[in-house]
This record gives sequence, C-alpha cells and structure tokens, in this order.
Amino acid sequence: MLVMELLYEKETYAIIGAAMEVHKELGYGFLEAVYQEALEIEFQQRGIPYKREQPLTLYYKGKPLNKFYVPDFICHDKIIIELKAVDKIKSEHEGQVVNYLTATKLKLGLILNFGKSSLEHKRIIKQKK
Repeated sequence: MLVMELLYEKETYAIIGAAMEVHKELGYGFLEAVYQEALEIEFQQRGIPYKREQPLTLYYKGKPLNKFYVPDFICHDKIIIELKAVDKIKSEHEGQVVNYLTATKLKLGLILNFGKSSLEHKRIIKQKK
C-alpha cells in the first residue's frame, strides 16, 4: 500500500490544532479579527513561528504594483493562513488564497473558518502551470 505524505503535514497539523483550541475556547459568532488575535496568542503559546498581516508585493511584468495583498498569517515562512468567520468556505475564498500563493511563490495555504459550530479548514495547494 502506497502512503502519500501531505505537504508540510506536521506544520499543518500544529496550525489546525491551534485553531481548534481557539474555536473550542471561543465558539463561533465572533468577528474574524477576534479569532485572529486569539490565534496569534495560541501560536505564541505553542511556539508556531508566524508573521501576522505581512504585506505581499505584487508585480506586473517585473514592476512592483502599488496594490498589495495582506494574508492573515504566514506560518513557518511557507504556509499562508487565511481566517474566515462565515457560514461556509466559498470558491472566492479559495481564489483569494490561490492569489496569495501566486504572489509569494509558496505552495500551501490554509483557510480556517470559525463561522460554524465546528472549525472548518481547507488546504489549498498551488499547482504548477
């Protein structure tokens, strides 16, 4: 039997575990910013390396644009984390993370949705063209 390892499995497991703890403590119904602040505390307590709301420069034909993206977190310098507090993860949320991955050249993004009675999470892997 062939067992395939998930991309950044250990790191992803730790991030989702931290998010589950936040959801367990707060439940659902708060604004995204509340979960972001709580998750930052949880990352600190668990020793998960992160950068919060780091602007990502966008380029067009090699020239930097004035507009930029700001993901909620980048963990381990390789995983984009986008938080939501909505009734369900939609394709536009997935597209947002794909754009972040394209802008950073990173391979993996996680959408963490705190807007339901159970934490919802989705892995987005940037496919090569």
